[in-house]
Amino acid sequence: MGRIRCGVIGLGAGRAHIMGYRSHPEAEVAAIADVDGKRLNAVGEELGIKVRYESAEEMLKSEKLDVVSVATPNKFHKPLTLAALEAGCHVLCEKPMAMNAAEAREMLEAASAADRRIMINFSFRFNEVAESCKSQVDAGMLGEVYFARTCWLRRRGMPGFGGWFGQKALAGGGPLIDLGVHRIDLALWLMGYPKPVWVLGSTYDHIASEAARKQKAAFDVEDFAVGLVKFDNGATLEAEASWAGYIKEWEMMETRLLGTRGGMLYHNIGESYQFEAEIFTEREGQHFDTKLHPMGNPPSSAMRHFIDSILAGKPHTATGEEGLIVMQLLDALYQSAATGAPVHIEHKGA
Repeated sequence: MGRIRCGVIGLGAGRAHIMGYRSHPEAEVAAIADVDGKRLNAVGEELGIKVRYESAEEMLKSEKLDVVSVATPNKFHKPLTLAALEAGCHVLCEKPMAMNAAEAREMLEAASAADRRIMINFSFRFNEVAESCKSQVDAGMLGEVYFARTCWLRRRGMPGFGGWFGQKALAGGGPLIDLGVHRIDLALWLMGYPKPVWVLGSTYDHIASEAARKQKAAFDVEDFAVGLVKFDNGATLEAEASWAGYIKEWEMMETRLLGTRGGMLYHNIGESYQFEAEIFTEREGQHFDTKLHPMGNPPSSAMRHFIDSILAGKPHTATGEEGLIVMQLLDALYQSAATGAPVHIEHKGA
């Protein structure tokens, strides 16, 4: 197989996709697309990409691409993924996979019919600390994991009023679907992706809605969400996500696991996007704490992993099936918040 020809749709989040593909020696970014012509040309000039389209559909029609990244507002994930699959491309879709689980299932069915892959950019899996945590959990260091707490909280960190992030019709929700989706996936991944059976959720908008009103900006999503998830193996997950809340830290990301033989804490350092992890166990009757020190492996990314998997003909991680489970959880959490009652999750074949 020759070099993998990649296309990127959406040049906000898509810039990282371009750099991720370019870091792989067997991949090239052959074309880019964005409805914002000014941004399209600015990114194209900056990164030296000559083939540019203001229409993603035209790019898919005109270019013979192997892999396409869909990095647009959430509303367009499904239609653009379906179009890329129809064009014979494998798809790397930004998180969340879709606006809801029904759309995600439709995307999976289309990928199966086209015999193409869908991967979701759950990017927080792809760093040395997270990968080290996963290897320790899989090796049995914690024993059976029966509880996890995962959160991404900001004191003030809203994406910007008037943009698509604060509009349900374009984003599907607020920080739960924007930030929480990353932390929920990370916790599920570390736990081995157990099947959720019911959830209980609450959402609030006290701070952001008032700020948006004063600025006369469109805003109809939550600024804080919290949920409790019960799994088929008896384990429980607590999840929290916020753009605004009265907490000490400006930015706090944390995933904590409790197991029968040990516990783990994976968190950001100094309110930054750097991470560290510790494991808490017992040895010879004494409490024993260990800090993980990754071995300096080459930088990883969803894009590199996707290309490697395609070239080797091996399964990839962050699958569409996992993306669907996350969407089912998000749907149920929002439904529970709206009704004030627990929601049971039914699992159907993809």
